[in-house]
Amino acid sequence: MICRLYLRIFFQALLITFVACNAPPVPLDDIVIEKTSVPETCVRAVQSGDFVRYHYHGTFPDGKKFDSSYDKGSTYNVYVGKRQLIEGMDKALVGMCVNERRLVKIPPKMAYGKDGYGDTIPPNSILHFDVLLLDIWNPEDKVQIKTYYKPENCGRTIEVSDFVRYHYNGTLLDGTLFDSSHNRLRTYDTYVGIGWLIAGMDQGLLGMCVGEKRIITMPPSLGYGENGDGSDIPGQASLVFDVVLLDLHNPKDGITVEKLGVPETCQRQSKVGDFIRYHYNGTLMDGTFFDSSYSRKRTYDTYIGKGYVIAGMDEGLLGVCVGEKRRITIPPHLAYGEEGTGTKIPGSAVLIFDIDVIDFHNPSDTVEITTFFKPSKCDVLSKKGDFVKYHYNATLMDGTLIDSTHSYGKTYNVVLGSGQVVLGMDMGLKDMCIGEKRTVVIPPHLGYGERGVEGEVPGSAVLVFDIEMIDLEEGLPDGYMFIWNSDVTPDLFTEMDKNLDGHVDPVEFSNYINHQVVTGKGKLAPGFDAGKIIDNMFSNQDRNSDGKITANEFKLKDEETKEHDEL
Repeated sequence: MICRLYLRIFFQALLITFVACNAPPVPLDDIVIEKTSVPETCVRAVQSGDFVRYHYHGTFPDGKKFDSSYDKGSTYNVYVGKRQLIEGMDKALVGMCVNERRLVKIPPKMAYGKDGYGDTIPPNSILHFDVLLLDIWNPEDKVQIKTYYKPENCGRTIEVSDFVRYHYNGTLLDGTLFDSSHNRLRTYDTYVGIGWLIAGMDQGLLGMCVGEKRIITMPPSLGYGENGDGSDIPGQASLVFDVVLLDLHNPKDGITVEKLGVPETCQRQSKVGDFIRYHYNGTLMDGTFFDSSYSRKRTYDTYIGKGYVIAGMDEGLLGVCVGEKRRITIPPHLAYGEEGTGTKIPGSAVLIFDIDVIDFHNPSDTVEITTFFKPSKCDVLSKKGDFVKYHYNATLMDGTLIDSTHSYGKTYNVVLGSGQVVLGMDMGLKDMCIGEKRTVVIPPHLGYGERGVEGEVPGSAVLVFDIEMIDLEEGLPDGYMFIWNSDVTPDLFTEMDKNLDGHVDPVEFSNYINHQVVTGKGKLAPGFDAGKIIDNMFSNQDRNSDGKITANEFKLKDEETKEHDEL
């Protein structure tokens, strides 16, 4: 009896096990979601009422595919929670993030139910969807701006009608790149707020300053709408632009001048027609360097207001002082315009020049003399022909030392008006007395001109000499290299002809003139080579150039015609 009971229990258990193992799948009551891939960050999750773009594979539980957006070559675009989807998908999409991937299992009652869907989906089918979310937006969305870098100094920001130059990377919300100015190696240049851009970019750029970096996200209604751009941007796509602003100006802008350093004294300011020498560093608004006079180790030299430089620089150089440093910001319409230079300066670029004014002058300038010391007794003044000895310190207008006699430990000695110094110095040394001190400013056309002196004096440089007159020897009257200090003997030729051979040779002539100088009866022009003067005097008397002077050839200066310069 007991054995039969155990046997009955065994067969019942075996029957239950057989039935369980061969039972059909238990119908799902709700969707089942398996998150197969979740992004690290989720800025926004799908809510009811949002519009989404997603890719999917649709399969039955046995893996047989019934549909796929990938096969159609486009995403599935739809509103969530507005009964535009089967109930299970409407529910499954809520809470998803862009780039999240979900495997969704949907029971028949939340899919196509007992009716199925034509020949594609049989009645009472459980559906599996492998979903990848690519985009979310809402009809209420506006442009979203996230600034991730802003320079410390932000003096000016973009306003409507400004012209800007910027770089950008354009991506879809899932990170797919659709365009980049960086790849084209040139900025995007446009007006803002006048309809040249899509509405979202027009709005997103407002308020930016040069150097700022921001991410601008816009819904399709402010981008390329339902149809996209026909190539890289699909319809109904949110757009993300990573923007860096490089340049900003308005067509109404003039130049701006910022004084970085002004000397304590400014005796003169530049004006139209002046010739100026200055150093500069040239950059774009984002700091990109394009040129520098320093790198060429020479100043930039030009006339002001004559059209030799760009209009903005012509204007910016007016009113400067020697030694002044200023920053000149020039909009493109006063610089190189829409075309740029074709090399380092792009089209429509604002230019910034940091300048250091070295000197300037006007072609009408003459020597400027300032006496800062004069002795109480100052009767004898220097004039043309005088032999003068003086000390000097020579500098450029910016104070750069050129030369100094003090470093040589001796004076500089010249005959005034003889061309031994530059014309400006000749002028500056006149009417000085011994012990007098002056500052002489010499413009280049009275100095060393456009070429200057290689390695010493730059071309077109204004020179400043601090001079002290040390000694002065009165010269001879204009046109004379020798004069008599006493009456001339009536038998001058005979006195020269020591050997009485009827002619005077060079030695006799030289000995006689030197004797007159030593005894004070005659005087040679000071500051010149005495031997050369005497040789020249002899040559003038030796009219037939036979190396000797006869009595017939010999004549004093007052016996000569104006063409000769004789004794």
